Amino acid sequence: MSLHEIVLPETKPETEWVRGRALQKVSPTYSHSRLQQLIGNAITAWAEEGRHGRVGPEWRFRVTPPGKVTRPLVPDVGYLSYEALSADAPAEMVEVPLAAPTVAVEILSPGDRRRDVEDKIRTYLSAGTSAVIVVDPVRTALNVHDGFGVHDYDASATLTHAALPGFRLNVGALFARARSL
Repeated sequence: MSLHEIVLPETKPETEWVRGRALQKVSPTYSHSRLQQLIGNAITAWAEEGRHGRVGPEWRFRVTPPGKVTRPLVPDVGYLSYEALSADAPAEMVEVPLAAPTVAVEILSPGDRRRDVEDKIRTYLSAGTSAVIVVDPVRTALNVHDGFGVHDYDASATLTHAALPGFRLNVGALFARARSL
């Protein structure tokens, strides 16, 4: 911890630093949790099979955009490649990484403010995140934000991205599974 880091207490649900203020995450509904679980499971299976990196739901990262203060952000699902933090990194470096996730997944909730979501996307990308996947349960669509812009995936598409080499996620099947239970 330093004068250049915002440190917030651990809370349930977690608290993040967004748009210059502490913002406690919304306790998710079943449908939000189900999407989080399905996406997390899909990325975890891919990451473990290929020894790509670590994946966790509600994993706190200490994110530092260039020239800005370090702050906590907690994606719904975070993926951190072994290139960013090696497989043999000490446990204390893994628990709350002083790094941006390689890929952050944010699932929209009805109470999310657009400006807050946009700020988180900008913060992740400027701090080194390769892709931010924004899941919109209402539109049954995904948007992937990266250094090249925004890429839209509707229910007829399959999500792929260079930050997740070889990973494929059928968007329509994801939302169908999320609604099935």
